[in-house]
Amino acid sequence: MIKKFLAEGFSKSAIARKLGISRETVRRYANLPDDYVPHINRPPVINSVDPYLPHIAKMLEMAEQQKSEIPLTVIYEEIKKLGYDGSLRWLQQVIGRYELRARAKSDEPIIRFETKPAQQMQVDWVEFPKDNLSAFVATMGYSRASYVEYVNNEKIETLIGCHMNAFAYFGGVPRDCLYDNMKTVILSRNDYGKGDHRFNPLFADFAKHCGFSIKVCKPYRAKTKGKVERFNHYLRYNFHNGLRVRLAMKHYTLTLDNANAEVLKWLDNTANKRIHQTTLQMPFELLAQEQLQLLPVPKAYQGIHPKALIESVAKKYSPINSHKDLEKLYIPNRDIQCYDEFIPMVANIILPVGFYGGALWS
Repeated sequence: MIKKFLAEGFSKSAIARKLGISRETVRRYANLPDDYVPHINRPPVINSVDPYLPHIAKMLEMAEQQKSEIPLTVIYEEIKKLGYDGSLRWLQQVIGRYELRARAKSDEPIIRFETKPAQQMQVDWVEFPKDNLSAFVATMGYSRASYVEYVNNEKIETLIGCHMNAFAYFGGVPRDCLYDNMKTVILSRNDYGKGDHRFNPLFADFAKHCGFSIKVCKPYRAKTKGKVERFNHYLRYNFHNGLRVRLAMKHYTLTLDNANAEVLKWLDNTANKRIHQTTLQMPFELLAQEQLQLLPVPKAYQGIHPKALIESVAKKYSPINSHKDLEKLYIPNRDIQCYDEFIPMVANIILPVGFYGGALWS
């Protein structure tokens, strides 16, 4: 609002009088960057019924097995013994919100864990073409804990980097990672027999380095990857669209930097702290159990590149007329010496201070 008035030609004093604030406040907001997003720290609101939802679900399922109804007052008295200090009315609202009675009558259990702890992570891209951004989304199969990272491309080096960041966020590596037809992962299906696919050799080597197995969904069976697909919808409509609106109202633009800064706050304070509809527990609470069985986070991936076209952040260094049939090179260190076949040293490259190694592609 302040920047809008400034753009319309109002002075700082006039804006201060118009909004009923000090001139110093106007000056401070006027000097903020265009992509600044104010963030208000609020303590997470914990529903007093939440810790008792698994116990309530078991009571309702047991009552259904015995073909008997269990009154709300009985549930209320039972969880009061366990420490619940909320009201009967609030308990009724929460049971209704999660449709626990209706779910108890279905064939499936109220609380479902389709995969074992630390067994599987489901991975997908969510594209936001209006913003020229994509979001890497990884969801743990057991806990439903999720990690999101906005990027401006879906190249394989970006995919590998996002995996490493996800493993660091979750505190370890699962046994399997599940994908659909991601071209940077699977090149063709059943090349070596039914179910024996041809994977991108670089990504297959990365998976071996980390210790996880690559799993792919069956064609036209995207529901196999249902956990991450449901989270994708949640991300788009409960976070991304809301962030775009909040930014637009303040005349800011959604950028890669502010999207990543805000999505981490959302993951830590909302998405992974909500009560999940399927598990009736917070993803972070179940992730703590998964972490005991996850594989350790590996060291930085060094890649497989025997030949080289070395590309630094700003310049390219390669022998004359040697640009054909060259492979990509992983540069692990900042101080790199380059040699030609006949000249002892062609170049000594010092990468920027902020660069600590990574896969550089042309």
